[in-house]
Amino acid sequence: MLVKIHGSAVYGVEAITITIEANWIESSGKDSTIVGLPDSAVKESLQRIESVFKTNEYKMPRNKVVINMAPADIRKSGTAFDLPIAVSILSASEQISNPDIISRYVMMGELSLDGQVRPIKGALPMAIQARKEGFKGLIIPKANAREAGMVNNLTVYGVTHIKEVIDFFENGEKGLDPVIVNTREEFFDSQYDFELDFADVKGQENIKRALEIAAAGGHNAILIGPPGAGKTMLAKRLPTILPPLSLQEALETTKIHSVAGKLPENATLIARRPFRSPHHTISDVALVGGGGTPQPGEISLAHNGVLFLDELPEFKRTVLEVMRQPMEERKVSISRAKVALDFPASFMLIASMNPCPCGFYNHPDRECTCPPGTVQKYLNKVSGPLLDRIDLHVEVTPVAFAELSSARQQEHSAQIRDRVIQAREKQAERYKADPGVYCNAQMSSKMLKEICEISQIGHNLLKAAMMKLNLSARAYDRILKVSRTIADLAGSNDIKPEYLAEAIQYRSLDREKWGG
Repeated sequence: MLVKIHGSAVYGVEAITITIEANWIESSGKDSTIVGLPDSAVKESLQRIESVFKTNEYKMPRNKVVINMAPADIRKSGTAFDLPIAVSILSASEQISNPDIISRYVMMGELSLDGQVRPIKGALPMAIQARKEGFKGLIIPKANAREAGMVNNLTVYGVTHIKEVIDFFENGEKGLDPVIVNTREEFFDSQYDFELDFADVKGQENIKRALEIAAAGGHNAILIGPPGAGKTMLAKRLPTILPPLSLQEALETTKIHSVAGKLPENATLIARRPFRSPHHTISDVALVGGGGTPQPGEISLAHNGVLFLDELPEFKRTVLEVMRQPMEERKVSISRAKVALDFPASFMLIASMNPCPCGFYNHPDRECTCPPGTVQKYLNKVSGPLLDRIDLHVEVTPVAFAELSSARQQEHSAQIRDRVIQAREKQAERYKADPGVYCNAQMSSKMLKEICEISQIGHNLLKAAMMKLNLSARAYDRILKVSRTIADLAGSNDIKPEYLAEAIQYRSLDREKWGG
């Protein structure tokens, strides 16, 4: 008997419906076969399924069963096809009736040898695709059910054992309760649930100001200072002052984490902007994505959030260089012989570094012990083109004892966030006719001429800075974008000379003789 069951495969951050056809052929051999470009994990499913059938008193057909996974020109990988393949074999051998009902559902899940259904990756994009193609429902592991249940107009059932699936179809679609998720309520309730706060940071008002500008305009920033000055502490609190995610942004972010298998069990939408802080031993593939079966890397997991690179010069140079193109295009393209995928990568880069190997170059109280030339050699570990793409270069100085011991109440993240949100609202209104542009850091060179007009005084100031610091054309654009953000924070329509002056001072690493 020929039957057709529907599964789903994830490519990039999107899903493709896979039709699993099973046919029981009485006259040909005894070994079942899977065709349609399955990988080793898919082929091994037959061994797991045979154990499941024996444990749960179902029969593995004695005659040959041919299982085709269509479209046959797309490679199928992973263990999540166990459940639909098992159901297709049972249906083809007439151990499950109602094949017409089964074909209305998409099902996915890995099976253990006793029939338990284990979690899978990519449940959210699978649910979105199932709804798009008009399927009645989706049957997936219970651990992924709330994640997929966020998709409205689609019935989602979470199961823990294959017998639940079989009984559901045998009993006329009865016996399973659909998952109900109040997406909006859960999303908005947890948007501002932060453990960290800028009020924890004593002093460092100029650094807080720089990070406020970075948050308001979506700018990249690098913090340079001695150990213990608070660089990491400040960077970790940046997400607390960023504008809250919109539902659309949350959906995009959740899809990426779902595909990568990074969502916690029983999770729903990601409500807060991600903060990713990879170790400096990370490989270039782990950072930007890729692999045999392409997976999103850290820059994609930081989409709509913050990528924090602590001790920037300690990262391998090849790792840092592969970020240059994604930082400009806000996506990363992974190309293979038979597939080309795009992963979103619109992130804010926040980096930190010591000014020299010992950490005390330019320190007000302690002397640098590095030999001559070491400081410049250390700084040269980070390439000029990468630094050019970082808008704000911020020098962090040690906090004085008087500030550390002060009982003065520091400004809370919520107060800073309110100002950032107001600035972002101005930018949203400004760029409403430009799809894909949401903040000042994303504006194109053409838009720069229209939006960042400066007075003659400002023009002369910027010209003097360009000549003295020997800035590149990209640095010129960055200064204008930052000054536009400073004007937005001040509620000004014009870019005043003082806003330009503040933006220019955030180019520390461009200064002549920095590093000796």
